[in-house]
Parts: sequence; structure tokens; C-alpha cells
Amino acid sequence: MIIGLDHVAIAVPDLQEAIARFLDDFGLTYEGSEDVEAAGTTTAFFPVPGTSIELVHPLNGGGPLAKYLDKNGGGIHHICFRSDDVEADMVRLREKGYRLLSDEPQPGAHDTKTVFIHPKSCGGVLIEIAEHTHGAEGTAHAAG
Repeated sequence: MIIGLDHVAIAVPDLQEAIARFLDDFGLTYEGSEDVEAAGTTTAFFPVPGTSIELVHPLNGGGPLAKYLDKNGGGIHHICFRSDDVEADMVRLREKGYRLLSDEPQPGAHDTKTVFIHPKSCGGVLIEIAEHTHGAEGTAHAAG
């Protein structure tokens, strides 16, 4: 079941410049970054009360996010809802006709299991659902 907003992900063409903006200009706390091989991204984390901002950048300059940036430029990439059972949510959403981008949950940042819902199923918005698998319920991040 969906239990909250986990994060808002922003696609950025220059990760270091974006980190500096959120850290220095906006005064947010930078919690570091993580490469998410399964998604082909490097993700930088900025917790804010109750949720987080994640900056996502193509890992090694390739993958689907690089194509997204080429087509759309930087900007809000997706929103992520936190789940207490991503597999059950996948079954429920498929039954309602939602198109998921994978048949099984994929590994995400911070030991999460994640699935993305196709934007055409959600009024043009890419939505991720993430379940924290190792006691990360109290933190405000998930996959990038």
C-alpha cells in the first residue's frame, strides 16, 4: 500500500553544478550520492522534512536518462511514492490497468525495491513506487 511521498527526482545535465545549487544556494543538506546500476543513474540526495529531493544524472553518460535529457533537458523527472509492499502494489495496479515498466521490482538506491509506472498510465507523469527493504523507513529516500 502507498504510505507516503518518498521523493521528487530532478533530472540534471550537470550533477556537480546541481549539487552546488541545492547545497550552497538553497542551503539544503547534501547526504551524498549513489550509483544505481539497474537504472543507469547517479543519484544525489537532499533530505527535506518528510521527503527528499533527488538529483538524477546519467551514469557514465548513457542509458535512458541521457536520452531523456537530450529530448527534454533538465527538470522534474518523476515522483516516488513509498510503499510497504511494492509487489502487492504492482498486482493491484496491474489489475486496474496500469502499465508498469518492469515485470518485477528492480533494485534502487538505499536498499529499495522499485517499479515505475508508465507516464501514459498517469496523465503524463512518470511515477515510481519504492519499498525500503532494510529498515530505511525512517529516512526520506529511495531509488533514483
